[in-house]
Amino acid sequence: MSFILYPALDIRGGRVVRLLQGDYARETRYGDDPLPRAQAFADTGARWMHLVDLDAAKAGGYTLAPLLGQITRHTSLKVQTGGGVRSREDVARLLQAGASRVVIGSLAVRQPDDVEAWLAEFGPGCLTIALDTRQGEDGVWRLPVHGWTETADVTLDELATRYAQAGMQHLLCTDIARDGMLSGPNIALYAHLAALLPGVAVQASGGVRDEADLRAARAAGCGGVVLGKALLEGRLSLAGALAC
Repeated sequence: MSFILYPALDIRGGRVVRLLQGDYARETRYGDDPLPRAQAFADTGARWMHLVDLDAAKAGGYTLAPLLGQITRHTSLKVQTGGGVRSREDVARLLQAGASRVVIGSLAVRQPDDVEAWLAEFGPGCLTIALDTRQGEDGVWRLPVHGWTETADVTLDELATRYAQAGMQHLLCTDIARDGMLSGPNIALYAHLAALLPGVAVQASGGVRDEADLRAARAAGCGGVVLGKALLEGRLSLAGALAC
């Protein structure tokens, strides 16, 4: 299985931002230049990027189609993107706008029957199932929904296994406790998922700080890593990450 780095841009109000543990009230702004940043990713050698519409994630209605089109027309990047995907039509619209993969997040927890149908219709290579998770005191990984304020009845292991049986090829899993914290990825979680889901490319997200974290994620069996805050703050160079 290949190992892919996904430099990430989270967009809110046209600006590149990061949220701390997904909290919209704890936002750090990094500028209003997403297209030049994407071009820099490509110039450095990245093949993919991860693009998130934070406005749509909160209110629905993906707003980044113009930016997505610019990135795919003016750079060599393949784009994995999501935020606010609520329907089959949203998936089709993003693919038509230039996305190589559409990320399905909260809907993957709330409406798995629909998402399984989309895996069959669009092909598993065109979708990334994104499951944000938090470990309970009993050690079970659960799936918070509705802005991480409620918890679904199904567990991470149960839902991930169901999607793998339905043909899922790409799983993006964020450990909420580590999101934006630069505390290191949860390697034990990703090793568990890699063993549970043979053949699925598991993308680690949350906490990546340095090249050692990338090597640890790869050794744990991950198929890729999403690079966010560490890149934006210059703690990790994309060139160095790609080289290692």
